[in-house]
Amino acid sequence: MPHRPGPSPARRTVLRASLAASAALSLGAAPAQIRAGRPRAAWGVQTGDVTATSGLVWVRSDRPARMVVETSATESFRRVRRHVGPLLGPGTDLTGTTALRGLPPGERIHYRVTLLDPDDPRRAGEPVTGSFRTAPARRRDGVRFLWSGDIAGQGWGINPDIGGFYAYEEMRRLDPDFFLCSGDTVYADGPLQARVPLPDGRVWRNVVTEEKAKVAETLDEYRGVFRYNLLDHNVRAFNAQVPSVTQWDDHEVRNNWYPGQLLDDPRYTEKDVDVLAARSLRAFGEYVPVSTLHAGRMHRVVRYGPLLDVFVLDMRTYRDANSPGRRPDDTGGILGAAQLAWLKRELSRSRAVWKVLAADLPLGLVVPDGAADFEAVAQGDPGAPLGRELQIAELLRFVKHRRITGTVWLTADVHHTSAQHYAPERAAFTDFEPFWEFVSGPLAAGGFPASALDGTFGPDRVFVRAPERGNVSPMESPQYFGEADIDGDSGELTVRLRATGGTTLFSRTLHPGRVGQ
Repeated sequence: MPHRPGPSPARRTVLRASLAASAALSLGAAPAQIRAGRPRAAWGVQTGDVTATSGLVWVRSDRPARMVVETSATESFRRVRRHVGPLLGPGTDLTGTTALRGLPPGERIHYRVTLLDPDDPRRAGEPVTGSFRTAPARRRDGVRFLWSGDIAGQGWGINPDIGGFYAYEEMRRLDPDFFLCSGDTVYADGPLQARVPLPDGRVWRNVVTEEKAKVAETLDEYRGVFRYNLLDHNVRAFNAQVPSVTQWDDHEVRNNWYPGQLLDDPRYTEKDVDVLAARSLRAFGEYVPVSTLHAGRMHRVVRYGPLLDVFVLDMRTYRDANSPGRRPDDTGGILGAAQLAWLKRELSRSRAVWKVLAADLPLGLVVPDGAADFEAVAQGDPGAPLGRELQIAELLRFVKHRRITGTVWLTADVHHTSAQHYAPERAAFTDFEPFWEFVSGPLAAGGFPASALDGTFGPDRVFVRAPERGNVSPMESPQYFGEADIDGDSGELTVRLRATGGTTLFSRTLHPGRVGQ
């Protein structure tokens, strides 16, 4: 993934120059208030993995507390259903998630989270409210969602001069059914500086916290990285209105990581990536509501009514080592054997009109890792599948021969937006049906030039919007997110690639009932 290496600034200098103190005080309380007051949920609320009848609600307290969620069909909360959640304590960094079940499909659910003093339940904090729509039970209701990724990367954090992470407010106003976050939800390996000079003479200002002043290594540092994005008021407002389906990629741990990797990066005292990944995954599970993390896995299917199943892939945890990618056999690939078997099985079982393959890496875009290795699937050789391409070829062949209809690939990662159509008549590997891959992002990070294409699966880049130089700041270039809109009457899926500022850059309508697309 795009990554801008550079020396970490001295922590004391950064903290003295940053706006972190004022941001932290706005979400916290003085020690005397903490001892005397009631539990506070100043980090907002969020919901995840919402289906027709269920969902997850998340909150963080400022001290040990019991989480209680009340749901209602109305904003007035005249009639409520009470869901008693977990005890929030230091073992989860005072975070907690409550599962809601038995919800009515296709309706807006209003909820409020109250934190209770565990020693005296009469001492309750101020409720924090939010809402979300459950997935529809009827096809004619339609589905509309957004996707993007790449948040607070390449040295570009929360800048109050431009309103913080302003793309979140644009997305909130579109009021989607949910948001698919396609990875790089944080940049644990991307320290921030308080001030960054821009090529045009302006200065970018970052809010910087202690944890964002160095690369994350400890569990507490990873927790602080996930907490950082919640300092932004746009993110908190968005989370309170729009549920998310979230996956991870590399920057949640470290740029271009893979299992078993040993680092030679002098910024890290902990060199074992598996240790770092375990700490990051724990922090991820504490700060992001994901339905399968209790079972220790990220990949899952989120079923969103009769029109849509979202297959959330994990292209990070089970991959083999990054390499030149020219091996004629590859048992691990990008997904691992067990996840590939799971994906085949779930695709075969799906009865949804559309099957979105939510990938944290693109298929035919070349993403290098250093001078000789490659990070994603493609490795620049346009010939027959090699390396990780073999596993994708197996999956595409399976989709064709099982006659699985309505598959569409969505991803982020490369910090520009594009649309690729893959077809066997242009490809070296031909045993598959045509399909589309749509790329969007970054949402709040540096922009990068368009990636090269690999011809193995015959991609045709129908549209691309990318800067001409690397690491263009969000002050100099718009940010990107995609919109997927499924019409309930026709079943057609319209994909729009959008830029901040209200611009639709590209639109394509796909028709249901076709193998591939």
